[in-house]
Amino acid sequence: MAFLGRLRPVLSSVLQGEFKSRNLDDGHLNQMHRQGRPPRPLKKVSATFGRPQLKGRVLKTLIRKPKKPNSANRKCARVRLSNGKEAVVFIPGEGHNLQEHNVVLIQGGRTQDLPGVKLTVVRGKYDCAHVVKKKQ
Repeated sequence: MAFLGRLRPVLSSVLQGEFKSRNLDDGHLNQMHRQGRPPRPLKKVSATFGRPQLKGRVLKTLIRKPKKPNSANRKCARVRLSNGKEAVVFIPGEGHNLQEHNVVLIQGGRTQDLPGVKLTVVRGKYDCAHVVKKKQ
């Protein structure tokens, strides 16, 4: 009897139709028979190809405007990464010394109010200087 007591929640969910035998986005059985199963969407690969950091060369420094409620000039750079891809990266902190042809270290981490900017520069590595402390 104890065995049936443990099976009761499983049996009730089966009887109520909670377990489906096929996926809803597969289409009707007749469509699947004629056309085959629809292809699954491919997973997007990030610009760093799953690596934590990448080296890159600055092509151009940019100023971007953030999305609606915020207003500022965000400092960004267009960078050619060591894997051959080009990406727009965010330069954190106040003030920077980056120019064209400088070598920088890039890491993941998107800037929420800049659409399309999903990488940031690591300050204090290669040609990008640390953030300068304000004097009192």
